[in-house]
Amino acid sequence: MNQTARKIVNRSELPALVEQWREDRQQIVFTNGCFDLLHLGHIDGLEKARRFGDRLIVGLNSDTSVKKIKGPDRPLNNENIRSRMLAALEFVDAVVIFDEDTPASLIGEVLPDVLVKGSDYQTGNIAGSDIVLRTGGRVELIELTKGFSTTSIIEQIKRTNE
Repeated sequence: MNQTARKIVNRSELPALVEQWREDRQQIVFTNGCFDLLHLGHIDGLEKARRFGDRLIVGLNSDTSVKKIKGPDRPLNNENIRSRMLAALEFVDAVVIFDEDTPASLIGEVLPDVLVKGSDYQTGNIAGSDIVLRTGGRVELIELTKGFSTTSIIEQIKRTNE
């Protein structure tokens, strides 16, 4: 198994990994998303998120979950491709695929020290923020990189091919 593949963690394996990091007194950061068509905005956001701690766990919406959220034509890249791309980033320590519409239950399993989302969210509306705050963690909002969005990239491609 290569280094990238090792970072893609089954949900059942995650508690042991988190426990090991906690024993080493490492701060655990969690963020999540669909990450379809990985772009500079995603890269910048993940790199910023990692700066809040020692280990970054990325919750990745499964193909089924993405279809429910984004529509029947998404994702463009399947969960295997998306997870491999995320795991290839040096500042990502683990990628975990989840099937639910939100990562709230996954966040409840991880209990990260820091939950990170983009500044287009409000803390009270972030799935799992209540769990993180209740258990002594914090929620951080990061500034988005302007001009990058998967939906806008898809729309631009459609317009170009009309």
